[in-house]
Amino acid sequence: MASPGQAVLPTFVRLAAHEVRWRLLGELARSDLRVRELVTLVGEPQSLVSYHLRLLRSAGLVNARRSSFDGRDSYYHLDLERCADALAAAGAALHPALRLLPPEPTLTARASAAPSVLFMCTGNSARSPIAEALLRHRVGSRAEVTSAGSHPKARLHPHAVRVLRQRYGIDIADRRPRHLDTMTSRRFDYVISLCDKVREVCPGFDDHPQRLHWSIPDPGAISSDDTARDSYPAFDRTASEIDTRIRYLQPILFREVQP
Repeated sequence: MASPGQAVLPTFVRLAAHEVRWRLLGELARSDLRVRELVTLVGEPQSLVSYHLRLLRSAGLVNARRSSFDGRDSYYHLDLERCADALAAAGAALHPALRLLPPEPTLTARASAAPSVLFMCTGNSARSPIAEALLRHRVGSRAEVTSAGSHPKARLHPHAVRVLRQRYGIDIADRRPRHLDTMTSRRFDYVISLCDKVREVCPGFDDHPQRLHWSIPDPGAISSDDTARDSYPAFDRTASEIDTRIRYLQPILFREVQP
């Protein structure tokens, strides 16, 4: 180990130590957001927010995607996997025994009430049913999980069914897309949009659930042919991203537990 006088400040520590950047990281840890939303949340000028976002992006901690609702806009997303690695490296740089390892979500304690989660996308044929299936697969009956779409398709995309079966051993072949209108009378703790378009038309819910957004491109938009083999890799990438986000969602869902 280098002596304190020789040590180089880890990039994550240097970036996160700035108050504005720390607040941006905190907001993006919860939900994907646009610049104007971040400006409102942190209460700083847009030029300053954009400057700090550029620094976070250059370090690979934050990335951006063009909105599928308005291509002139972008959603910013915190790469939680990269942050976890950076935090672990920062601990190890101080002392090998301080290398932080991300804890595996524990489901042994019982929550005071099973959280209810609604995933949404436009067609409810790929992204949201994948998220529904993966969360249910990971937590079982400890959460009530469903999904719906603003303009549901007639059936699930066959590649969505295939990727869940081949990669995760989950069979959703008999499931049918649902309309968001069928969900408005139900109570949810979390409503999570996976589509920029559906975020703009999400109906209101009486119980004021926590609203989160994951800006994930539609893997089915690559080809109009549902059976095209060359479009399958997009579904594989989408399922992998959603699964990562699901893993980091679990501690949020179950943070209020009783011994």
